[in-house]
Formats: sequence, structure tokens, C-alpha cells
Amino acid sequence: MNVLLRSVKLIHPSSSLHQKEVDLLIQNGVIKQLAPAGEVKLTDDSIEVINASGKMVSAGWFDMQVSFGDPGEEHKEDLLSGAAAAAAGGFTELALLPNTSPVVQSKSDIRYLISDLEEPVKIHPIAAVTRDAKGDELTEMIDLHHAGAIAFSDGLNPLWHTQVMLKALQYMQKMDSLLINRPEDLHLTQYADMHEGLQSTILGMKGMPVLAETLAIERDLRLLEYVSEMSVGASPRLHFSNISSAAAVKLIREAKQKGLAVSCDVAAHQLYFTDQALSEFDTNLRVNPPLRTEEDRQALIEGIIDGTIDTIVSSHQPHEEESKKCEFELAAFGMSGLQTVLPILSQVFTAEQLLNIVLDKMITTPRALLKIEPVKIEEGAEANLTLFDLESGWTLNDKSNRSKSRNSPFWGQALKGKVWGTFYQNRYRTDIY
Repeated sequence: MNVLLRSVKLIHPSSSLHQKEVDLLIQNGVIKQLAPAGEVKLTDDSIEVINASGKMVSAGWFDMQVSFGDPGEEHKEDLLSGAAAAAAGGFTELALLPNTSPVVQSKSDIRYLISDLEEPVKIHPIAAVTRDAKGDELTEMIDLHHAGAIAFSDGLNPLWHTQVMLKALQYMQKMDSLLINRPEDLHLTQYADMHEGLQSTILGMKGMPVLAETLAIERDLRLLEYVSEMSVGASPRLHFSNISSAAAVKLIREAKQKGLAVSCDVAAHQLYFTDQALSEFDTNLRVNPPLRTEEDRQALIEGIIDGTIDTIVSSHQPHEEESKKCEFELAAFGMSGLQTVLPILSQVFTAEQLLNIVLDKMITTPRALLKIEPVKIEEGAEANLTLFDLESGWTLNDKSNRSKSRNSPFWGQALKGKVWGTFYQNRYRTDIY
């Protein structure tokens, strides 16, 4: 890869050139020159020059929660289409949930997922905590850790068994790995379709109470505190995925103030939609955890700004048309989200908030939680970059969509905030749409 980004605005707080226009030369996947705009002179005609005036470049974005169908359900999403969608959405690295067929629970499963891709994207597999992600029997976690599992989770399935959850936390101490759990009491959400509240009553649908989320969080925090008090060395680290309520934000904020090793993420769509959006019964908005109230949405945004919420994820769950073109209560949970994270965030936050606070949730903190070296934008560093702007418009349609699936509530809509390119080592894509 031999590319010069000319006159691009650098977004990298640790650099002396932060928020300044620069020339950035990449050769053979390595940053060879980084200088103020206009100072890099070219003598090699083989270098592709990209006029990036008006655009920004940051360290490559990291998505901590992505679902593909590969292996077993490649008709939903395979590794190649999923990586292409990630690159189009600005992500150079992904943590992939284990809910495939078979579930990611063996060393061979891990080896398959970490193979090199043509796209400028690196996949980090998350291994299942329990066999077949059913919640009742632990996998060979230490072997999976040594094989390359970046973290452990049952992914879309909550860890419902208290004793298994306790043992899993104890195993985390031995590996200094991250345990990720989706907080949900399944007994309180069975057969439910959306958030329990006034809107679910009006629409005549069974609701998922906030209590289902908070009970699970309270249990896990008590278990984490118990194991931490009993531990001799470092405390285990626990991460809650896809929190959705004001009450959850409050519980996690208080746990952090007590010094517990806890972190959490929120799906981008939870920051944009509320349960009011379900009045048209759009099955693409049938997600779990469900879209909640405006009060909850505002609390999630505040949690991002004050640091309670550590990362923002796409929660990408692709589905074939048959899983969504049906009655609302029969539709599969989840939406395709990799390519719409930036447009969502550019609508929810100011440009200053996005560049100074929000991007950190997709660059620095996910890598820190997963014990991955931070990305450097300096001469001699490997290229790991996202090129974007906050104002350009585009439309999500068959031409721009890179996923195999089309289950997005933004389909056919004009969006603002565009990714222009992703660069990872010696692979890149530019002007994707």
C-alpha cells in the first residue's frame, strides 16, 4: 500500500499535530511521513495521492460487539461480507461474538476466525464461556485464551447460571481476560417484544421490564465484589454489553465509584431511537435489549459523556429477509448496524463531543479493555486508520450496502456523516460509497 493523504485533519490527541491539517504518507503498510500539510514532496509516481481536504483521519475504529453468521449461517453474513461492511463503516478491528453454528468454543474455531482477510479489517474472536453458549457447562477457557480468544462471552445469550458466572469470574483472574455478559433475566423477558411501558400497552405487545436488566446487573456486581474480596492478586474484570436503561447506567456508575473492575458498552442505535419509533411496527427496530424511553436514551448519552459507559458498539446482527419480513412478534431480534454508526453519532452528539469524547469510545477504550496495544499515528508505525467526515451525505441502499443483509431501519434514507476510507497495515479501501 502506497498512499498519500494530502491536507487531511489529524484527530489524534497524543500527537503534536492533533486537529491540524497534515500530509500522511503510507508505504508498504507503514507511516513513512507525517508532516504539516504541503510539506511532503513526492518523487515516486507509484504513490496514490488522495486529496483529503475537508476530511479527518483518526486511529482505526474498534467495534467490541459484532455478529456474523460464519460459520454455519453464511447466508446472513460471512467473514468477507462482514469485513467489507466493517471497512465501509470505518472499523479496522472487530471483536466477533461466538454465536455461530457451531459456537466458537474450540481452538480450531479460533484459528478459522483469525485468518487473514482481503479487507483492511482484523477480526478478534470472542470465545464462548459455556458449551454451545447454553449457560450450564464451562468451555476450556484457558486453552481458548492461549489459542487467541480476545475475551469470553456467551454473546447474545446471558449467563443465567449463578454458579457458572461465579466460576467464570474466577477463571478470568488466571488469564487476566475480560468476561463479557449481556445483562438479562430471561424469566422476565420470555415471549416479550419491546420495552415494557406505556408504548407497549398502547401497541398491545408484551414488554421487557427494565427490572430484567437491573436484576442481572445487581447479581453480577455482587458476584464480582465477592470474587474481588476473596482474590489474592488482581480482581477479575467484568464488562456488561448493550446496556439500555437509566437504571443500568446508575448501577454501573456506583460500582465504578466503589472501585469495582467493571465496564460497559451501549449500541449506537440505543442512543438514537426510543420505543416511540415502534408505532409503525418496523421489524428492523425489534432489538434486544429493546429500545426504551427518552429518559433512558438521555441517561445513556450522559453516561457516554461522563465516562460511565466505556465503549460504543454497532451491535451488528444481520438477518435474511425471511427473518424480518413477517409479523413483528415473529421477527428475529437485531439490526444491521456496522455502516450506520457514524451517521447515528453525528446526529446525537455535537462535532466537538464526537471528536473529543465519543471517538475515544471506539478507539482507545475498547483496545484498553481487551489488552490490545494502542494505535499510534507517527512515523514508523503500522497503518491503522479511518478517514471520514461529519458532513457529507450518502444513502444506505443496494449500491452502498456491503453487508449480505438489509435489515436496517435506515434503509433508503439520506444519512449524514461518511467514512471515506480505512487502512490496516498493507490493506486499504477508499471512497467506498
